[in-house]
Amino acid sequence: MSSRIEQIIEEIEEYVDSCKFQPLSSTKIVVNKEELEELLRELRMKTPDEIKRYQKIISNKDAILADAQTKADALIADATEKQQQMVEENEIMREARQQSQQLLDQSRQQAQQILDSATEDANNIRMSAISYTDDMLANLEQIMSHASDTVSAKYNTFINSIQSCYDIVTKNRSELSPQSQNTSNYSTEDLAAADEEDQNEE
Repeated sequence: MSSRIEQIIEEIEEYVDSCKFQPLSSTKIVVNKEELEELLRELRMKTPDEIKRYQKIISNKDAILADAQTKADALIADATEKQQQMVEENEIMREARQQSQQLLDQSRQQAQQILDSATEDANNIRMSAISYTDDMLANLEQIMSHASDTVSAKYNTFINSIQSCYDIVTKNRSELSPQSQNTSNYSTEDLAAADEEDQNEE
């Protein structure tokens, strides 16, 4: 972000560029004295404030650099101390790494055992489900077979009953009308075959 002094200088430059040249001259220009003096007056007023601001920034910069240097020195000293401790504790670190590796190996073995056990349980559950489903299907198959046999037997009984009734009716008609005997000597099988033939033709 530019300071006010830089802005005023830019305004003066823009003002000078906008002024017209004097007649018969390519270097001298005609300026508005009051407008130019106003810009210069503001420039003189802002200069001390800007100088103070820059001095404060410089002072803050030095303080920031000094603080950063202090922190850097502290970090270096701390790193040096930790390095010395690590050298002294090298044997402890080696043992710690060994224990860590042993713990990791044990964890891997336990994880594999858990995985193997879960796989075995899953296979057992799967086989049990297959066996249960097969038993259910076998039971259903037996029920359907029994139902089919029962229905077939009842159907045959029904057909035989119909045939018997039909024969009685036919006999009674022939006794009432001897002349229509020739057209009435059809069994239920003949009628059923004729009906099926009609349905096929349709």
